[in-house]
Amino acid sequence: MKLTTELTSRLAKKHLLTTCAFALGIAASSSAFATGETVAAFYKNQVDPHFALVHAGVDAAAKDLGVSVTHYAPTRPNDLGEQLSELEDVSVRKPNVVLFMGVNPHGVVPAIEKVNAIGIPIVNYNDRVAGGKFASVVVADDFNLGLEVGRYLLKSMGGKGNVVILEGVKGSTTSDDRVRGFHKALEEFPDVRLLASQPANYQRLQALQVMENLIQSNPKIDGVLAAADVMAMGAIEALEAAGQKQTKVVGIGGVPESVKAIKDGRLLATAEFNGYKMGCIATMAAVRTVRKESVPQTILIKGIVIDKTNYAPFEVPGDKRQCPKWGDVVSN
Repeated sequence: MKLTTELTSRLAKKHLLTTCAFALGIAASSSAFATGETVAAFYKNQVDPHFALVHAGVDAAAKDLGVSVTHYAPTRPNDLGEQLSELEDVSVRKPNVVLFMGVNPHGVVPAIEKVNAIGIPIVNYNDRVAGGKFASVVVADDFNLGLEVGRYLLKSMGGKGNVVILEGVKGSTTSDDRVRGFHKALEEFPDVRLLASQPANYQRLQALQVMENLIQSNPKIDGVLAAADVMAMGAIEALEAAGQKQTKVVGIGGVPESVKAIKDGRLLATAEFNGYKMGCIATMAAVRTVRKESVPQTILIKGIVIDKTNYAPFEVPGDKRQCPKWGDVVSN
């Protein structure tokens, strides 16, 4: 589904879920810039606030570079069939370059190969795709994000107690690598017991429901390792409803809501998976590709652990931020 640039959020009454729907102007008047170059940018869903930050970064870089963007995100979260239809639309419209993250790293490969055959360059960002050819791959070091925030939680627990893991989508590289990082951290703390590791598919409502079930079957949970902030917030809602506010929760992301939760003492910490920076740098890489400028095959966006000591810069909303300079992030 093509979207307009206005971000909207809805509050689901039953579970107080914050959703971020982004839209994008399709009319030429709303996105026409000097060069006439066009970018198609893909997202996995419209409900994860991380993608709202990515979207803001893409738009900011596109404005700076004078290119127009059409954004695509499934109306049903992480829906492969819908994303494949969106790729068909790109094959017809033929933008100058595509920014792509796949809802399924393997299921999208045939459609990516079709775009390759047409000759449209693709920059793979946010989540690695299992096949196809890409001008560049712009991703985070997900394993180390999981490792560092996992260590942070386990140290704060005094190296002992019971934890659970909330995974993202099984088979996605971001989730698999982050969970591997969690497990590596657990190996370093033999007195911490892993009670369960279950997927919540990067969705807040599912995380709330999974956490409710885990609370019922495990009376003492000391810590939660969530592979994304959106799931961490769902877990916090379940824990607070069950009267277990003492359970420590960490996530991965750094979206404004989770930063506020850190400030308020509801979330212990999060690892910086900087969606805004990701959107900026991936867009720069895409435009540099079109303009025949040098672009590394892989660009790794590094992050830090965000806690009560350093959260302030991450409170800034996406539409108030500025893209970093290419040379400050990328070494050609």
